[in-house]
Amino acid sequence: MTLGKVDVGGAAPYAIHIGNGLLGNAALLANPLRGRHTLVVSDEHVAPLYGDAVVAALRAARPDAQLAMLVLPAGESAKTFDNFNRVIAALAEMGATRDACIYALGGGVIGDMAGFAAACWMRGIDCVQLPTTLLAMVDSSVGGKTAIDIPQGKNLVGAFHPPRAVIIDTATLHTLPPRELRAGLAEVVKYGAIIDPGFFDWLDAHADALLAMDAPKLAEAIARSCTHKAAITERDPLEHGERALLNFGHTFAHAIEAEQAALNGQWGAGLNHGEAVAVGMVLAARLSARLAMATPDDTTRLTLLLERLGLPVHIPPGLDADALLARMRLDKKAAADGLRFILWDGIGRARIVPGVDERMVLQLLREG
Repeated sequence: MTLGKVDVGGAAPYAIHIGNGLLGNAALLANPLRGRHTLVVSDEHVAPLYGDAVVAALRAARPDAQLAMLVLPAGESAKTFDNFNRVIAALAEMGATRDACIYALGGGVIGDMAGFAAACWMRGIDCVQLPTTLLAMVDSSVGGKTAIDIPQGKNLVGAFHPPRAVIIDTATLHTLPPRELRAGLAEVVKYGAIIDPGFFDWLDAHADALLAMDAPKLAEAIARSCTHKAAITERDPLEHGERALLNFGHTFAHAIEAEQAALNGQWGAGLNHGEAVAVGMVLAARLSARLAMATPDDTTRLTLLLERLGLPVHIPPGLDADALLARMRLDKKAAADGLRFILWDGIGRARIVPGVDERMVLQLLREG
């Protein structure tokens, strides 16, 4: 059953389909497929749940297609050059041509990595995003950002490569661990925080229903989030301006994730991405208040909502403030004139602020 469709315009238009049971919709899945070569990329957690259904649906709709599935390790620590190379090798083995298509079945890690491989193979083939986590549904599957991680930082190697389609099957949320649901809600809150105060109020009113997996409320949250991201990425596909607002909280978050990885020897240890974004948004709000851009009351409202959703709001213990600041200097959002943050003038009113005083940031990091 289709619940909604969001169209993304621009130079490379595509549609976001949102509904229950869409991974079994053979016609919808096969519609973006232009050629014969088809590679489904998934991970060891998602493939056993949905891989066979996707492959069967594609085979039913396109019996002429040459179809293969590649199953990769799960988790942020798998977003590496080695696994990227495995996707490339699978494409090479099947002799994938320029009209080939990768189906990225999984969360943000699979979507980012498979999308990056699609961007690179023969300088660009199609990619259909099949997100199975709330975070991927409302954020990473939309907009065409693709990347892998390196020891120096998160998502530092990648490309902009818009998908040919995004197909969101809300039924997959029923197999999502509660922690991953909460992580996705952090990115949902972000849209209210940066652009839509009415949506923020709606989330505040329906927080309990969202945590209880109320299907209509989750579908509405997904659709509203995708509509906001689609509009922003259509206007600014390569993040030269407005799209940077989507990084609210992410400069702090990526530093936290990278420092955790360095201390623990692997990506994904400690806070996951959504949890780190929750902490980062609170830090960005606190920094905004110190710069007299917004009132502390706005910070309090954001903090309380995130806490109600079961998300962290403080830097985890054991992370050194100076080390976090050093990682921020390497962040993609840094510029020649120093640290650049996405801050706000209050709920729903984010903006880009360059040249923020590092001493103020360091003090904030030391407070946790």
